[in-house]
Amino acid sequence: MQLSLAAVLAAASMASQAHEVAADATAQIRRTSFGTPHILAENERGLGYGIGYAYAQDNLCLLANEVLTVNGERSRYFGAAGKTADERENLPSDVFFTWFNNRAAVEGFLQAQSPEMRDRLEGYASGYNRALAERRSQGLPAECGAGDWVRPIDSLDLVKLTRRLLAEGGLGQFAEAVVAAAPPELAAAAPRVDYSQVLARQEQFAQTRGSNAVAVGAERSASGRALLLANPHFPWVGGMRFYQMQLTIPGKLNVMGAALPGLPVVNIGFNQHLAWTHTVDTSKHFTLYRLELDPKDPTRYLLDGESLALEKYPVSITVKGDDGALQQVERPLYLSRFGPVVQWPGRLDWDRQAAFSLRDANLDNTRVLEQWYQVNRADSVQALKASVGKLQGIPWVNTLAVDESGAALYLNQSVVPYVDQALLAQCSNPQASGPMVVLDGSRSACQWKVDPQAAQPGIFPPSLLPSLERRDYVQHANDSAWQVNPAAPLTGFSPLVSRADEPLRMRTRFALNRLQGSAKLGVAELQQMVFDDEVYLARVLRQDLLQWCQGVEADLKALCASLQAWDGKAGLEAGIGLVHFENIAAVLAEHPETWRVAFDPADPQHTPRGLAVEQAAVRKVLREAALASLAQVKEAGLADDMRWGQVQQGMNGVPVAGGPQELGVYNAMLSVPVAPGKRLVVSGTSYLQVVSFTEHGPKAEGLLAFSLSSEAGSSHAADQTKAFAAGKLAPIPFTEAQIKADPQYRQVVISERDKPVVARH
Repeated sequence: MQLSLAAVLAAASMASQAHEVAADATAQIRRTSFGTPHILAENERGLGYGIGYAYAQDNLCLLANEVLTVNGERSRYFGAAGKTADERENLPSDVFFTWFNNRAAVEGFLQAQSPEMRDRLEGYASGYNRALAERRSQGLPAECGAGDWVRPIDSLDLVKLTRRLLAEGGLGQFAEAVVAAAPPELAAAAPRVDYSQVLARQEQFAQTRGSNAVAVGAERSASGRALLLANPHFPWVGGMRFYQMQLTIPGKLNVMGAALPGLPVVNIGFNQHLAWTHTVDTSKHFTLYRLELDPKDPTRYLLDGESLALEKYPVSITVKGDDGALQQVERPLYLSRFGPVVQWPGRLDWDRQAAFSLRDANLDNTRVLEQWYQVNRADSVQALKASVGKLQGIPWVNTLAVDESGAALYLNQSVVPYVDQALLAQCSNPQASGPMVVLDGSRSACQWKVDPQAAQPGIFPPSLLPSLERRDYVQHANDSAWQVNPAAPLTGFSPLVSRADEPLRMRTRFALNRLQGSAKLGVAELQQMVFDDEVYLARVLRQDLLQWCQGVEADLKALCASLQAWDGKAGLEAGIGLVHFENIAAVLAEHPETWRVAFDPADPQHTPRGLAVEQAAVRKVLREAALASLAQVKEAGLADDMRWGQVQQGMNGVPVAGGPQELGVYNAMLSVPVAPGKRLVVSGTSYLQVVSFTEHGPKAEGLLAFSLSSEAGSSHAADQTKAFAAGKLAPIPFTEAQIKADPQYRQVVISERDKPVVARH
């Protein structure tokens, strides 16, 4: 007979009334198919305890590794030359995080949390530590290596992980530039930095952390009730790898979805009344400030005519040498009132006239955890909108949601510096129209505006940010807010928030193409948007490309034959024509003059389009691109008869469909060459969820594309990946009846007071 949670709690209370806190930290962890944990607890600390324990059962070494990163301790164990999960060298990473997660900032963040959230964080750490002790006694997973760097954690470690998430949309992309900044006379002694990594990290941010979302309201739904497609594209490895779980406190909370490592909340998911998701936005979450330096001293800057000293912040890092000996490496960082000085030769130079500081709005966002705490409990799109409007804790993503009433909602209400068009005109330089906004740091008048209606000084209030509620649909695929629904264009916002009249991404055009018209939409149509793996750019270019092929010389006949045979998709059976099309499209993207019809703001869904193959210059570009593609395919070890599923695979060798987002593949995947004829998926479709509302509540189907566990030895390291390869979503148990009826149902009851695990099957 199963032991009820109430009985466990009653027994714990009778046994030890003296240790009330420990007795309270009790949780049931019920697992269903694919190992998905459904965590039930009586209170917040118990819920956190269950989350931390379950997560460490599946991803102990992953979290331990990320804790090491955000504490700036990688060089101590792995040496300065090693790399983090996101390919940043250990030493600059350690210097950056030692400063960024300094004790004052971390403790201040923790103190800003509600008592409920502090309880949940403490429980999470305690649950993780219990699982660590159990797993260490059994032998740590291979991913932990020698394990000397794996240690117990506390609430402050979890805060550091959360703060790293906040910085992902801004300052975190400039870590190398922060660490390398040095005054001119010391530039020669500054650490060498590969600045191409800074540029690559900025360019790939939306690519590796992009997303698709469709929220269908009652008017367009085949059932007359709302439904939601959540298709975030997030990394398959490291600190941004999602984890699926259900969190329940009877009478208070019941939410299912996916969370990022170390976060004790559901980031994307659904509850009894509401389903929501996020997409990376195009808003600016930081600005640069050009500092006018004191002519007498390049470590001083002028503000309203007053000479101020840059703060020199010393950082000391323990580094393991090649001989195993530990030594201290000292690196100073430089800070102005606006933030750290960043240096990027040729772009953001620190010379004797000027330097550049970066101010990130999310560094003051202590509300992020409470924001998702409130979203998890919201019972309508109006309640969600109200909580976001009050807290403004969403860091750098849009929010799309539907509820049981049939409403569909889009919000671009993340944390954005309050820099409107007037302030830009007064304070920016020509770079303001590019990817980085640079303001005049010599005048106080150029500081971010302050509005009493905003949750934080210096950010836009909710009333000046995009919001759209519909009964037909809203969609988003990492463009601006402009074309969320073409029937109601969102315009008139600061360029830092959203820009109109700019070309749409091919994924957005694909989605609008699928959603246009009056045909009713159901679960099958939303699933098909992902699983048919259409390459939308092929629809736009392929006819002209095949026309060009009719006149090519013999050396390109085989390539053209592969394009002709290709089905225009990025499915597992796609031929080598997909790779040639990808290579050619990458070259064409650098030559906008090859379009037959240029972009027209009056017709953004259908322009630009076509290849002007009638022009000799365009045919020349195509020939050079095709020859280069033949050489690339040969160098990559790809045979002419290979199928895409043989080439693109997950960590466990399972074939993975999908392709580059630049091609308009909704099932976007980023893969990198790892061996002849092989590409490894590092980011893309992650937590895939389709939720529909019925008269009995939510009905959900979904998959965690890379599976629940990051440990190769786990039985849940590849099971969902195989299901994803089969192109079919699985039912997501949500109600008690569904959970207990699952054929793989099992449960454990854990308590801080009782060391043994009580297993029930």
